[in-house]
Amino acid sequence: MAKILLLPLRLAVGYGLSPRLLGHIAIVMLVILRITIGYHFLSEGTEKYHAGNWTAKPFFANATGPFAGQFRKMVWDHDGAMRLDLKQSQIIWATYRDAIANHYGFDEEQKANAQRNYIEAVEQFKYITELNANEIEEFQLGLERVESLDLDPVRDGVSSLGGQRETVRRELTQLITPTLNQIDMIWENYETSQNQLATDEQIARHPAYKLVRPRNAMMDTSLIDVIIPYFDIALGWCLILGLFTSVASLALGVFLLSVFLSQFPPTTGPGSSNYQLIEGLACFVLAATGAGRFAGLDFFLHLIVRKVCGPDEAAG
Repeated sequence: MAKILLLPLRLAVGYGLSPRLLGHIAIVMLVILRITIGYHFLSEGTEKYHAGNWTAKPFFANATGPFAGQFRKMVWDHDGAMRLDLKQSQIIWATYRDAIANHYGFDEEQKANAQRNYIEAVEQFKYITELNANEIEEFQLGLERVESLDLDPVRDGVSSLGGQRETVRRELTQLITPTLNQIDMIWENYETSQNQLATDEQIARHPAYKLVRPRNAMMDTSLIDVIIPYFDIALGWCLILGLFTSVASLALGVFLLSVFLSQFPPTTGPGSSNYQLIEGLACFVLAATGAGRFAGLDFFLHLIVRKVCGPDEAAG
């Protein structure tokens, strides 16, 4: 029974390789590799966290290769369907107006001002969409064209036709981006103006209330942007400390492999994804060797496994 209960722990610390199979120099290099990769992810995650506005949107939006379509769909509201819909925006803004009033405990005057901010945001939205009506119409017609191209199997087998599809997609993005940026600014200003209605006393009692973008996919940048900084920091510390190294390394390896696939085929230069591929393979090496058992906390967890399961079974 004890062996069964300890099975997840055995998998986490990497029980399938005996430390005796590695020489001392190899062990030292594994420790250095583990700490170096851990520090890289820790620093990356910390930087993203302190930036506060980090987003994976440009990374996914510029994806290339056979999986580009799936990666682009991970961009929040990638086709602008929600932001260009006044009714959906009104529902979200009205819900936020009522929620922030309850969050801070607004009095009647503050509620009236919150309503004025809501009306102003709606009027700004109407002005922007009327001003850019031609671009919006052209963009929406272009999306229908791209969808028809995506459904054409002939174009997938002909590189020139596939390139035409990518050209159309890039042109559409360039066309609608200025309009969507103006609408994004309305969202940001609306959130700021509503929070500014709170008094100093209300702010002291409650943190700022964020206007959360509703997800239109199970996993998109509205969620990814929140998770990734903590993901980098947590797994970076796991590698530095040598804690649950096999699981942490495997997760980072899969993550880096997905980065590589999103920019496939790789190119040379500063924007090359070969770096992610190489570091991802290094993470798989750490996972396969149970590197946390060498100068890491997994050493002590491995002792527990060996004590319960026996040295021969723990090593094999």
